[in-house]
Amino acid sequence: MFLAGDIGGTKTHLALFDERKTRVREEKYASKDHASLEEIVEKFLGVEHVEKACFGIAGPVRNNVVQATNLPWHVDATAFSIPNVQLLNDLESNAYGLFELNHEQLFCLQKGAGEGKGNQALISAGTGLGEAGLYFDGEHLNPFASEGGHCDFAPRTEEEIELLQFLTEEFGHVSVERILSGPGIYNVYRFLVEKKGMSPEGEVSEKKEVERPQVISQKGCDNTSEVCVKALELFVSLYGAEAANCALKFMALGGVYIGGGIAPKIAPFMKGEHFLKGFHEKGRFRELMESLPVYMVLEPETALLGSMHYAQHRMA
Repeated sequence: MFLAGDIGGTKTHLALFDERKTRVREEKYASKDHASLEEIVEKFLGVEHVEKACFGIAGPVRNNVVQATNLPWHVDATAFSIPNVQLLNDLESNAYGLFELNHEQLFCLQKGAGEGKGNQALISAGTGLGEAGLYFDGEHLNPFASEGGHCDFAPRTEEEIELLQFLTEEFGHVSVERILSGPGIYNVYRFLVEKKGMSPEGEVSEKKEVERPQVISQKGCDNTSEVCVKALELFVSLYGAEAANCALKFMALGGVYIGGGIAPKIAPFMKGEHFLKGFHEKGRFRELMESLPVYMVLEPETALLGSMHYAQHRMA
């Protein structure tokens, strides 16, 4: 058996797998209720012994050590009692998870016109924004991590320039993650209310800040709030634009995958005109963007499956 984990700012999901990829046991923990990942792993394993483990965690992994982005955890692979431990950036583990998905776990947003062979790109908006690539060596796809979600936000229109100015006043540096994430949905909503003069949605202000993106998403999908609809339209347009940026940087002829927890929850907007319009509008490269396959990942446990895949196939 081996241990796989998806380590997020909200929850830590651990699972024991056997060599047939059967889940022997699994558990989810509230990450912020624990002082460290080692504490959670020890609690989960008890007296159980495993030879190897792989954990996907948000943050830049260097020499099998990572300072978690959304948690006060410094995670060192050598600190565990498990003989062989590998730490992966969370989007890298998501990329490995793509190898475990079938067609029912994907939704095709754009079929594309190419052969579907070549590098691939993965972009995932959730608690934060993650981006990863899969390099095609002529025979196999090889995932690699990036921290592209922390690159500068590049506005395309006068309205988006206003959005940048609005967020710059508050944050100083405005990364793409300030917009394409759960908190980002609320930032877009605040911009529309505070700077564009749209009427606020009462139910949003009644909720705790962490719950507001979900209310905005629900009201927008239900078409019961003008400002929430506008917020999601702007959000998915920017999501499409950044997915295209990712595809261009990685030359993703093999396809672009939209992961993370947000996309399936706002599926009507992802399937609508605004996402692909944002994806296509790359000037002289419009024809290329229209030729790329684009898929939305529906499987919520892709990162865990990726850690499982890595532990089984890539670790000695």
